[in-house]
Amino acid sequence: MIFEGKAHKFGDDINTDYIISGKYKFKSLDFREMAKHLLEDIYPNFYEKITPGDILVAGKNFGCGSSREQAPLVIKHAGIGAVLAKSFARIFFRNSINVGLPVLECNTDLIDDGDLIYINLINSEIFNKTKNLKIEIFSPLPEIMVRILKEGGLVEYLKKEGDFKL
Repeated sequence: MIFEGKAHKFGDDINTDYIISGKYKFKSLDFREMAKHLLEDIYPNFYEKITPGDILVAGKNFGCGSSREQAPLVIKHAGIGAVLAKSFARIFFRNSINVGLPVLECNTDLIDDGDLIYINLINSEIFNKTKNLKIEIFSPLPEIMVRILKEGGLVEYLKKEGDFKL
């Protein structure tokens, strides 16, 4: 459960309609196609800047707005390895874990756009390689959430395990 990629930094209150505009949410179930429109209302052609494994970084209240699972699914299908933010809308946070998208709360003021970020979920570590700086996770993920992420999401976890083994 190690992720490494370039940081793409956004601000506070990035809502799910910014993540994937409502004009795309209901037109298709092809998340790879929808991913091409990730964050396009605030950063046109953002999808073209992503290298698989890159890290989405934001301020407070990331994922606020509607509770649909399309938002974290689109982020995941765009090739983003993980999302770091100062805080997340709670339902977005849980939807992300359920679909297998790692999300961690940390001080994102220590990360600039373009920084190379290393994340180790097992050891609860975030390291800004560009600045040679360890970033503290505000609240490490519980072991069950790490196991869900390791399997690729809640459905895959339940297929393998049959139930929650706490």
